[in-house]
Order: sequence, then C-alpha cells, then structure tokens
Amino acid sequence: MSVACLGLRSSRSISSVTGLLRELVAIPSLNPAFCQDRALSGESRVASFLAELGQRKGLAVTFQPVEGRRKNLLLTYRPKERPIYRLLLAPHMDTVVADAHQLTPLLKDGRLYGRGACDTKGSIASMLDALVDLIASPDRPKQTEIQLACLVDEEHGQMGSRAFAARSKTFDLGIVGEPTSNRVVSSHKGVMWFELRTQGKAAHGSRPGLGHNAVADMAKAVLYLEEDYRKELTLRPHPILGPGSINVGTIAGGKQPNIVPDACSLWADRRMLPGESYATIARHLLKELKARGVRVQIHYRSDAECPALETDLQLPWVKALMRQQRQRKALGVDYFCDAAVIASAGTPCVVMGPGSIDQAHTVDEWISLASLEAGRQSLRQFMSQFP
Repeated sequence: MSVACLGLRSSRSISSVTGLLRELVAIPSLNPAFCQDRALSGESRVASFLAELGQRKGLAVTFQPVEGRRKNLLLTYRPKERPIYRLLLAPHMDTVVADAHQLTPLLKDGRLYGRGACDTKGSIASMLDALVDLIASPDRPKQTEIQLACLVDEEHGQMGSRAFAARSKTFDLGIVGEPTSNRVVSSHKGVMWFELRTQGKAAHGSRPGLGHNAVADMAKAVLYLEEDYRKELTLRPHPILGPGSINVGTIAGGKQPNIVPDACSLWADRRMLPGESYATIARHLLKELKARGVRVQIHYRSDAECPALETDLQLPWVKALMRQQRQRKALGVDYFCDAAVIASAGTPCVVMGPGSIDQAHTVDEWISLASLEAGRQSLRQFMSQFP
C-alpha cells in the first residue's frame, strides 16, 4: 500500500486524496449487470482495499451482506462518549462499463482521468481522506458518530442502498456522494421503467381484416406518450426540478412483413417528481390509453421503486451544510441516485460530491483535482462542526 493511500502526503507532488483516488481508479469495480468478466466486475476488490485502509486508520470495519458475494462496506468512527448525533457519508463503489485504457488512471493538466474518477470514486476518496484527517486531529467529534457507507450496485438496481436502508439505523443527515461540483443538491427526480404490451390477432398479410394489428395499437400508444402525455407533464412542473419527462426507449413487434402482428411491446423511461408513485402513474396511463381506444397491459417492478428526493432545507444540519458551501438556493438534478432510497427509510439526505455529472459515464471520464481537493476540504470543515 502506498504512502498516499494511508492518508499521508506522498513524497511526490500529489496530495493524499489524489493519491487515494488514483489507486481506487486502478482497481476495477464494474457493475456485474454490465460485465460478466470476474477480473473486472464486482465491488469486492475496492471494498477490501478500503477496509484495510480504514482499519489501519482507526475506523471500525463492517461488511454488510447484500446479495451473493456482494457486500456494502461500512467504515465507522465511534466517539468515546455516547453519540448524540449520527452523520452518514454514502458514495457507491460500482462503476459502469470500461475499456482497458479507462482502468489506467492518468494525471494530466490538473485532471485525473479514468472510469469512476468522478462517479463516484472521487467522492469515496474525498470522504475517506477527510474523515481520516478529522479523527486524527484534536478537534475530532466527541459526541458524533460518523459512518462512511460504501455501497454496491448504484448503477443498476440500487441493491446496496436498499439493503442499507432496510437494516441500518437512521442518521441526522446523509450526504450521498455524486458529482455535483460540490454543490448541495436537495432534490432529484425519480425514475420508472415500464413496459407496455398490446395483444392482436395473427392473420395473413394479404387479408389484414381477418386479424388485429398489435403494432398499429402500439403506434397509437406511442403517439399519446410522445405528444399528449408529454404536454400534460409540462403543465405540472416542480419548483426546483421542473416537469417530469417521458421517453420511449425500445419497441418490438411482429414476426415478418406478411403476417399481421399479434403482439407488440415497448419500454419507456418516466422521470418522476416528488409525490408521484409507480401505481398512480400506471393507473393514469391505462385510463388515458383506454379513452383513446387502446387496450394495453403495463408491467413494472413494484418491489424496487425509485422515488424522487425532496429534502427540507430548514433542517438544522442541512442549513449548516448550505452555509458551509455558501449556497442560498436549493438545487435539483434530473438523475436518480441512492439518496431517495436512503431517505425513504427516515434519514434526511442531500447529494454532494466533487466532479461534474457532465463527465460521468463518458469515454474520457475525468475529475478536476481542484474540485477533488475542494470537496475534501469542505467535508473536513463541515464534519468538524459536529460536537
């Protein structure tokens, strides 16, 4: 293990947090949903690396089982006195797919390039480096427990945050690591993926009147979703997030040109606002399509809802963090993340981390070293406010 990864200054010109991030990027942790190569997929290698580092620096180490061999890593600072406050830091360890060159970290022109650099190994590095520095200092909290929960599977089904929310105690505040340019995000949209299916009757293509065309029915459904429904959504904007959205992503139907298609299906992406639920959206769609003469079935995963986030800015520690970041206005983002899942279990959450979402998932993903350092410093200062 390098000196940089022990939270110390390297003999070279990079800081401890940059050195830590460079090592994290070099450890592949592609989400297994997108990569079946065991040498590259899964979070276990990153978790083991972080667990060893956390233990050396005085943090309690717990592995929280999620599914199969996948486990969340919980690194906890416990004060000697009984804690009266509990702070959660929650980045995720998994990344999207990557080529070989994306797994070789590159420092160039004030940036660190590599898969996960900003989404969200940059958050892991800044959070852990700040926490390690805090607990080694005289001003470490005496009555506050701080837990760094490194979660699995955010990029796919959020199994990590769902397991964490179901089994863990609540916190006074959760800071979920995502690339927000170190701005405090208090709201994000939810997401619902749903499938529509239409049923027809097959017949010879030369006599279409003897059948019922499922593709034609679905065409009417698409027209509604892309035109009337989209207009409906614009009429109900959220003050921070704006309107919800709809996108028809895939469609499939029919077997060959000379057969009247007896089935058709589509998948769509619906971005949700606070207060919306899968069930209410599904009921509305079925009602409106029926009124247009289209009979469809709708299917969606009801056991793993991805709701929107809306956190009260007047909560004391949220206000303190906003002051720390010199931020007056509430911010919202279009994407979904672990924050809403954790918040649904009773922990008020905000989203904050170094880097920009504009670089996440890109071919040349990178993070500004200035943003990384600023994120680390901001967290360090904020955590020192806890008693």
